[in-house]
Amino acid sequence: MKCHFLLLGALLSSSALFAQKPKLPVHQDVPFVQEYSIKYYFKDAAEPLKAHTDLNGAIKVSTKSGLYQLYAGQFLYPGTLEKDGSYRPIADKKIANLGLYQHQFVMIDDKSVLSNAWAGKLFAKHSLPDAYLLAGGKDFSFLISNGSQLEYLPKEGTPWKESISSGKVMDLKYDAGSDLFYALSENALYSVSGKDKKLQKIYSANDLTCFELFSGKIVVGTKNGYLELDKTGKVVTPLQQKLPWTDLTCISVIDNQLWFGSTSGAFMRKPDGKFNYYASERWIPSDKVVHIAKGDENSVLILTDKGVGKIVFTKMTLQEKAEFYDKQVRTRHIRNGFNGTLARMKNGNLSTGTLQDSDNDGLWTSMYLGGEIFRYAATKDPKALQHCRESLDAMERLYTINGVPGFPSRSFERTGYKYEDKPWRRTSDPEWDWKSTTSSDEVIGHIFAFGAMAELIDDKDLKSRSIALIDTLMSHILKNDMYLVDWDGKPTLWGKWHPDYVNSFPTNVGDRKLNSSNITAMLQTAYHFTKKEKYKTKALELMKKHGYYENLMRPMKVIGQAPGNASDWSKMLSGDWNHSDDEMYYMGYWGLYRYAFNDTLKANYKKAIVDHWQYERPEKDGLWNILTAITGIPDFDLEESVWFLQEYPLDMIDWTVKNSHRKDIEMLPPNFIEQLTKEVLPPDEVGMIRHNNSRFLLDRNGRGSVELRAGETWLLPYWAGRYLGVISGPTTVTKK
Repeated sequence: MKCHFLLLGALLSSSALFAQKPKLPVHQDVPFVQEYSIKYYFKDAAEPLKAHTDLNGAIKVSTKSGLYQLYAGQFLYPGTLEKDGSYRPIADKKIANLGLYQHQFVMIDDKSVLSNAWAGKLFAKHSLPDAYLLAGGKDFSFLISNGSQLEYLPKEGTPWKESISSGKVMDLKYDAGSDLFYALSENALYSVSGKDKKLQKIYSANDLTCFELFSGKIVVGTKNGYLELDKTGKVVTPLQQKLPWTDLTCISVIDNQLWFGSTSGAFMRKPDGKFNYYASERWIPSDKVVHIAKGDENSVLILTDKGVGKIVFTKMTLQEKAEFYDKQVRTRHIRNGFNGTLARMKNGNLSTGTLQDSDNDGLWTSMYLGGEIFRYAATKDPKALQHCRESLDAMERLYTINGVPGFPSRSFERTGYKYEDKPWRRTSDPEWDWKSTTSSDEVIGHIFAFGAMAELIDDKDLKSRSIALIDTLMSHILKNDMYLVDWDGKPTLWGKWHPDYVNSFPTNVGDRKLNSSNITAMLQTAYHFTKKEKYKTKALELMKKHGYYENLMRPMKVIGQAPGNASDWSKMLSGDWNHSDDEMYYMGYWGLYRYAFNDTLKANYKKAIVDHWQYERPEKDGLWNILTAITGIPDFDLEESVWFLQEYPLDMIDWTVKNSHRKDIEMLPPNFIEQLTKEVLPPDEVGMIRHNNSRFLLDRNGRGSVELRAGETWLLPYWAGRYLGVISGPTTVTKK
């Protein structure tokens, strides 16, 4: 034991010189493809059939009750589908369905195949009054069906009909290469030669639902996956079931990529064989997909039983994405200077939302403030400095509003709205209330932001105020024997860093390591900026006498569930991996590493940070990766960090999202770190969560009731990357 303390003493007093840090990789911010959805809803129940866009960019939707057109609609503000009365002679007809021929709208009614293109000359009469399927072939020939019969309509000559006995006809296609039509029924696929008046069954199976012609093959969808045939009907690719969902309803080829519709969302097959999944109201009005087609201006139309989701693909740089998110925060999420939540929304309707307080107003604002500090340090943008000033005003008032010296409130609000919530207290000002019971995650967030501001902001007023707040908070903790003491003279539930509390946990319970790491970072930060010896003395005492250095350096592989003889509190806190703890660790790592007392400690802290990060790598969380880069390691998963930033959805409404049903993900057995799948899903396919939650969560019942803000979730990792120099400024401007 004596040798251990001698070695530890050497570590704490050493200031060894280390080799120069290796150069960090840099992502060049070139434009990438950003997706978002514009949704259009039927106002009344409808039975949709097809959605198409003509060569002029006009979009129409066919239903069993006629044609509809899109009205209004923009990103986050849905439009509607309205009855198409734009041309009365067509509106007055019994239009059964819609198709495209030579990129022009073609319709079928009870008497003919017709169009307004080609000066209206296309008017091919037929003899199937209940026909609703059509496909155009060579030289204005058409094949139509009413579900049980086929009729071929040549431009010139005599039409001919044929009956289908193998179930209901589901769809018709034309292959220009072979000059053959294909007809799919529930139980068979047929080739149809119009010129030879020949119908030939080329494939039989049950539960066929849809098909498409692609790369010389016929892709056939079923109720349980898809398979591929050659043009003769021979199976060349057996049934594929590793899909987001296997009950397929439609298949389309758009820009040489296969799109699938199903009873549970739409998905696009990528070149690597994996899928982009478009489900939930983030993307489409309903998960019951009816048809998929190319839209206007780099978009794809996904028709569902409740409306259309227009998936727009646009080029954007990360900085342009940051500008979008900045507007989201500044116009909808600032409450008294806090980075706030827009809540109580009705089904994603932003106009129905209201800004609400949060237990973690201080933490979320600290993280947003940290991002704006990094933004200003990287760009010297005066807007960022103004945002820093406004957020610091709010953070500062957390300390002055409650009358408890050095104690940070959780939040404050205008009086009269929080009387039912016991932690809320009255102030001497009759206009305001404040919230007590502040927790340790708030405190570490405050110290992170105040330290970053003191270091990186060149405004004397902001720098001095942030240092004063560090001193105020840490003096309170030291004065109260390493506790955060509330208005009633008692420590808050979580504000405890005294050895009697910290070391009461078994060594494998995460709170012992976490609290030791956080308080060391906080004391180092306080000493670094105030130079008051009391902070350094207390930090060294905790590390040397009470084992906090050993605690914080303990490898993550040791952390797990408390043993059977541990307290109930220890067992409760260690039931599984705590992702809020991850957030607290990383908010503390800034002060732990950058403000270390000496280089030897810094080198060892680096080991602890990287050890923790290794456990976080599967989540591909951009914040953990980029903050790990402060240690100077060259491999901090920059590519995965950029993936996280690029794949993060522009729509941050908390929709109900489901992925647990998917057949294309590999589930893992239950484990302590809550990694449910072998690979994490992209951020735009899972529910809206902050960094303090597992990115492996597959389902979320959001109901469109909240819009999360980008301040802490996206802007912090992006601007941290910009400040640290691992993400460049934009190399190309795509739009203004």
